[in-house]
Amino acid sequence: MNEDDIYKKTIALAKESIHNNGGPFSAVIVKDGKIIGTGINQVTKNHDPTAHAEIMAIRNACQKLQSFELKGCTLYASSEPCPMCLSAIYWTRLDRVFFLNDIEEAKKAGFDDSFIYQEIARPHQDKHIPISQISSPIFIESAKQIFQLWQEKTDRIDY
Repeated sequence: MNEDDIYKKTIALAKESIHNNGGPFSAVIVKDGKIIGTGINQVTKNHDPTAHAEIMAIRNACQKLQSFELKGCTLYASSEPCPMCLSAIYWTRLDRVFFLNDIEEAKKAGFDDSFIYQEIARPHQDKHIPISQISSPIFIESAKQIFQLWQEKTDRIDY
């Protein structure tokens, strides 16, 4: 499958998503020239704010490969990935990402992620949603023990 075919598939999936009451987004994941995962935006359909096309494609591809990593794979998206999707892309260790519409085009269509990018850069005390570490030394110490247990686990699967 060549890149033109992949772009056509990505566009077709985004249109399909719109016709099925989803958002105008899609993603395709390719490995060794073959599509191994696809996703369309299902946020409103599934009542799930994490059901972005890229996340759905990642879930689909990981299930197909029976792996939590997507090394050797490329993601093609109908739009530039949002901060959440970009984080998932890094966690899966995808090799590369190509997108069609950029952030400015998404913004014109009513999908503006600039607020989130700004929030990520702010110190915790300045964020719009309060974020802080608890102050109880007892619970903080107990929480540290969780990581110690993890580090001592000889059969853990690192990711």
